[in-house]
Amino acid sequence: MKIRLDLDLLRTFVAICDAGGFTRAGERLHLTQSTVSLQLKRLEEIVGKRLLERHSRKVILTNDGEILLGYARQILEITDEAQSRMSEPEIEGVVRVGIPEDFANRHLPGILARFTRAHPKVQLQVRCDLSVSLLEGLSRNEFDLVLVKREPQSDSGVLVWREPLVWAAAAEFDAPRHDPLPLIVFPRGCIYRDLALRTLDELKRKWWLAFISPSLAGLQAALLAGLGVTVLAKSALPPGHRILGPEEGFPDLSATELALHYATSGPSKAAILLSEHITESIDAGGPLIMWQSVAERSALTGIFSTVKATEQHWPSRTRLPSPQEQTKEGSRDTSHNL
Repeated sequence: MKIRLDLDLLRTFVAICDAGGFTRAGERLHLTQSTVSLQLKRLEEIVGKRLLERHSRKVILTNDGEILLGYARQILEITDEAQSRMSEPEIEGVVRVGIPEDFANRHLPGILARFTRAHPKVQLQVRCDLSVSLLEGLSRNEFDLVLVKREPQSDSGVLVWREPLVWAAAAEFDAPRHDPLPLIVFPRGCIYRDLALRTLDELKRKWWLAFISPSLAGLQAALLAGLGVTVLAKSALPPGHRILGPEEGFPDLSATELALHYATSGPSKAAILLSEHITESIDAGGPLIMWQSVAERSALTGIFSTVKATEQHWPSRTRLPSPQEQTKEGSRDTSHNL
């Protein structure tokens, strides 16, 4: 007997998995929780398998659910791409995009790859840099649109994503015994760095900058090597870390937000189309994840040009000579909001 899979039911199933629950999935899909539950039940009836197990406030995939989830993502991706190609006018042009390096590595390549497959005549030129540098470039008309990190509740740009920030260290790192506290941070101008220094200054806790890198990979390597404590988005933490909480003297942090900004000269049709694709992909709940397969990673190669911010402006690793020389840096750094 052939199974006929309903696309709406598959989309609901994927949203539940990505959101981690029925209520949040309903918010993403603009459905009530009861409707989400009914749609999952209907899908389970169609496939004849139990797909999810509920445990207190979270859901866990069954073995059959894990299998179907992979197929569901592929089916929905192909369907969305086909609908995009058939329904949207063919547009040509170049779109210059600025993206924070840590978000570019983790989240956006899949979204950009799908866009270029759907719109092969649009050339994307992507540059990765700190948010403050991207905004400066936007003011000089170097970009058509940029995605930048911002402080919570800021009214600059259009909010497209929100994610919690956490304190983290290597699993074996004993943070309470370090005084002053060694920090692993991005270069000056990063809001994660500003938040970390400002919070420690408010706690009157001494710190020093043990490792500075413009690269997320550099920070992750330093973190796992046990060189200090860092502040990162929760999804950016590598395996082998542990999150530090109030019980160790590290207060909860506010979330980080990602906002979209257009060039002051006005966006082109291609730029508007890309921005809509990004926001719709995020609203759908699924694409802001790591690469799904080697094939998807390969699909991006050669499709758009990536112009990395050169590391000559920032040292990949800087050990400052002494903690005493850095005690005033927190007040200086907080003048950079992004």
